[in-house]
Amino acid sequence: MKLCSIRKRVVTSQKFIENMEKIRNFCIIAHIDHGKSTLADRLLEYTKTINITEGQMLDDMDLEKERGITIKSHAIQMEYERNGEKYILNLIDTPGHVDFSYEVSRSIAACEGALLIVDATQGVQAQTISNLYMAIENDLEIIPVLNKCDMQSAMPDEVEDEIIELLGCDRSEIIRASARTGQGVPEILDAIIDRIPHPVGDEEAPLQALIFDSVFNSFRGIIAYFKIVNGSIKKGDKVKFFNTGKMYEADEIGVLRMNMVPRDEMHTGDVGYIISGIKTSTEVKVGDTITHIARPCEKAIAGFEESKPMVFAGVYPIEADEFEDLRASLEKLQLNDASLSFFPESSAALGFGFRCGFLGLLHMEIVQERLDREFDMSVITTVPNVSYMVYDKQGGVTEVHNPSGMPDLTLIDHIEEPYIDASIITTTDYIGPIMTLCLDKRGELVKQQFIHGNRVELYFKLPLGEIVIDFYDKLKSISKGYASFDYHPAGFRPSKLIKLDILLNGEPVDALSTLTHFDNAYDLGRRMCEKLKELIPRQQFDIAIQAAIGTKIIARETIKQVRKDVTAKCYGGDVSRKRKLLEKQKKGKKRMKQIGNVEVPQKAFLAVLKLD
Repeated sequence: MKLCSIRKRVVTSQKFIENMEKIRNFCIIAHIDHGKSTLADRLLEYTKTINITEGQMLDDMDLEKERGITIKSHAIQMEYERNGEKYILNLIDTPGHVDFSYEVSRSIAACEGALLIVDATQGVQAQTISNLYMAIENDLEIIPVLNKCDMQSAMPDEVEDEIIELLGCDRSEIIRASARTGQGVPEILDAIIDRIPHPVGDEEAPLQALIFDSVFNSFRGIIAYFKIVNGSIKKGDKVKFFNTGKMYEADEIGVLRMNMVPRDEMHTGDVGYIISGIKTSTEVKVGDTITHIARPCEKAIAGFEESKPMVFAGVYPIEADEFEDLRASLEKLQLNDASLSFFPESSAALGFGFRCGFLGLLHMEIVQERLDREFDMSVITTVPNVSYMVYDKQGGVTEVHNPSGMPDLTLIDHIEEPYIDASIITTTDYIGPIMTLCLDKRGELVKQQFIHGNRVELYFKLPLGEIVIDFYDKLKSISKGYASFDYHPAGFRPSKLIKLDILLNGEPVDALSTLTHFDNAYDLGRRMCEKLKELIPRQQFDIAIQAAIGTKIIARETIKQVRKDVTAKCYGGDVSRKRKLLEKQKKGKKRMKQIGNVEVPQKAFLAVLKLD
């Protein structure tokens, strides 16, 4: 009887190994707007997974469709039959913008291979290189695909040379394709099966499943997406999350098609979802490991690094009593966007809110839009800034995210600001204006190297605080959209920074305070005052707008009061009648100035973004 049981287990194990050999987990990496979402549509269409009714089926957010960018990574399973054998292909579509590189890192961790998409009309771009290095570090098999080959402006031979120089591959390994026409799609599917290795794992080992994403469903709680590295899981199993130690029952497990498809059992190499009635967002951590309670694994899977926020901004509810609603909305959003971080803070001007950490300006804009659309939260966002290290004269160090948290100037020894290693790829025509832009932003040119033909890569060291506002927009403008930009943190450096305050009628508005370099302070203060004069509506009293460094006022503008002509009813008589009315009005204006509030509109908080 025992021998029969062992033989049965061996046969079962052999069957799952054969099944595992038919699984391919892969992602698509590319620079923004190189056609990866359209190519994903063609793969789904060719494998008869879905009927394409409109473009970019995986970009299901309204924001993604409006802007034509991928914000969230999306997982979907395809079945493909070749030579009578069925293969399961798990595709994870990824974003291309530099602000969403954390999404890309999570997708890469759940895959064994990657399609590297390069636009035949634009060639290799900065984010292409960045995402490629991330994939190579994770030992992924790279399949280079040359997209948009059907376009008249395509330069397939030149771009192939760039890919060969970048990857060191043979020309025969590069697949020429067109996501619009479907050219090259069968070759891509064959390459996925032939070149990407199948998942490797032990079916008999204790369960180890890596959580790479999660979403909130108002009816079913939190749904976690996972990839099984070792072992198997059945519906109804008692499981626990390794790092949090929380225990649950697997109410439903299944695979991800366009909709979720339930399964009774899932095995090593499978990518799917688990629903276990989790209501609290803090219990699900992206990068955590799912294991069985009865037979737990010894250690967690080496997951992801924590994301490092680069840009900080205050997010405040417009109505003070919506503070708790804003907290709940941010927690639910954080489930779906693990790179968002937040902690409570208060402001004299805006009340209670949160200091949020973002990966970049576009990320901040997207989070604000999603709060409005998905959770109906109207918020005020303060001027974005970065974190600084403030060293006091006793040798202590404080990390400051908000200018209002700065210690007194007399206590500060020096301040260090974050720097980045920036890589800009452009054509030789725009080297001069790009260098001027970077040097104006206090950048240092490290080196420049020619990639291929007239394309050159410039390496700069730049202060992060100088690029978070408008650098990307200006770069695109001066290069007519051709330059591509990528960056990585490069530590902190000492810098001559000062706090610039904005005062309205003598009262500091901490939400408009900013830390800036000493050389830029006077110019920035003057321009902020001029901008605020345009944006703040006139009141019944004069409003003085001042820019100050400490107690020293460096710029001032005045918004003149709206006056009623109180002497209009005096047609004649003694002049003292008119003077009496004007004196009465003057007293009223004085009293109003003492008790009146200045309403600062939301666009004024972002006024600094529009400064040229």
